[in-house]
Amino acid sequence: MASIFKIPSSTIAHSSTGFRPNRSSHQPMFLVDLRTKTAFDIKLSSSKLSVRTPNSPSVSLVVRCSQIDGNGSTSKRTTLHDLYEKQGQSPWYDNLCRPVTDLLPLIESGVRGVTSNPAIFQKAISTSNAYNDQFKELVQAGKDIKSAYWELVVKDIQDACKLFESIYDQTDGGDGYVSVEVSPRLADDTERTIEAAKLLHKKVDRSNVYIKIPATAPCVPSIKEVIASGISVNVTLIFSLARYEAVIDAYLDGLEASGLSDLSRVTSVASFFVSRVDTLVDKMLEKIGTPEALDLRGKAANAQAALAYQLYQKKFSGPRWDALVKKGAKKQRLLWASTSVKNPAYSDTLYVAPLIGPDTVSTMPDQALQAFVDHGSVARTIDSNVSEAEGIYSALEKLGIDWSYVGSQLEEEGVESFRKSFDSLLDSLQEKANSLKLVSL
Repeated sequence: MASIFKIPSSTIAHSSTGFRPNRSSHQPMFLVDLRTKTAFDIKLSSSKLSVRTPNSPSVSLVVRCSQIDGNGSTSKRTTLHDLYEKQGQSPWYDNLCRPVTDLLPLIESGVRGVTSNPAIFQKAISTSNAYNDQFKELVQAGKDIKSAYWELVVKDIQDACKLFESIYDQTDGGDGYVSVEVSPRLADDTERTIEAAKLLHKKVDRSNVYIKIPATAPCVPSIKEVIASGISVNVTLIFSLARYEAVIDAYLDGLEASGLSDLSRVTSVASFFVSRVDTLVDKMLEKIGTPEALDLRGKAANAQAALAYQLYQKKFSGPRWDALVKKGAKKQRLLWASTSVKNPAYSDTLYVAPLIGPDTVSTMPDQALQAFVDHGSVARTIDSNVSEAEGIYSALEKLGIDWSYVGSQLEEEGVESFRKSFDSLLDSLQEKANSLKLVSL
């Protein structure tokens, strides 16, 4: 079950690439552990995160989801609380699986929302037997595979929304959201995305749900229409400044077109992806191979993110925005997504610590969350050196890095990855349904 492990800070030996916090030796640190006991047809291959201590050279924290009820045990203050209270950034958890009660200790440790995507549900459902009973009932009731999938997903989202409801209420709709994505098969279909978003929102029927819509060119108009209909949206798969500006405009256009006198309950986040940018740009820089190019590795993603924050501040100010504020409108917060480190040579908090700033969200998968809770530093960093970010962005352009290409390539890869996860899960559910039917015979 989920739990928070308290380890005295004096026992942790930080890696040379990690951020070292400035704090007294007696201050406790917390590490999140989500444990899985069983599997869905096959044994779950769990990821293991090692924490080295003087007494135990390789103590592992097994990060996985359990099949027994979460206990909601009390935990103490962590850096996640400081992140929100001192810097105005909301830490969210980028994962969801059953039982959702495993989220309770994470909430107590400072997590204020949850994001999910087709890849997360593919892993959760295909590697766990916690979904078996509901799935069996759905199949026996005559549900087709796709309908059964959405029933499984909607239940998880509804249950998670219930856990975060108090945060949503306490912040007057500012936080406490759970995100669920429309089918990735619709990423190039404007109208069907609008229909799917409205249907999914109606099916979940929770005030603190975010319907995720990809920021593909065909779906940007979808964002406007869904916002205009009064539905809160998490816009996902944003990889470039140009597309991000289009997303902001879609949000503003949607608010203006809504006709609502009170806009306070229509909110949005814009999920700007970071680590994947470095993964692609680093390969391009290595191909160029000059000392200048190689020196820029690991810097592209955060530089672009810093400029995105500047764009955010610019767009959510001035007469147009002021007019919407008078109707209760709330800013579309920037959400940093893809915060796990893909290159082991980089600091394990590289896509969290340098992106701290007010009115933002950082959604973190297990590894990033544990790393930041363990040894992350809390300070406003997102706009601490904008001129350096501008210099890096321009230097990359001069080397031949086409930011437009980077954005479109990563968007294409992201959509395709989610489609594969979605299709793979439907295939595995079909196999499961077939086996259940054989047993029933």
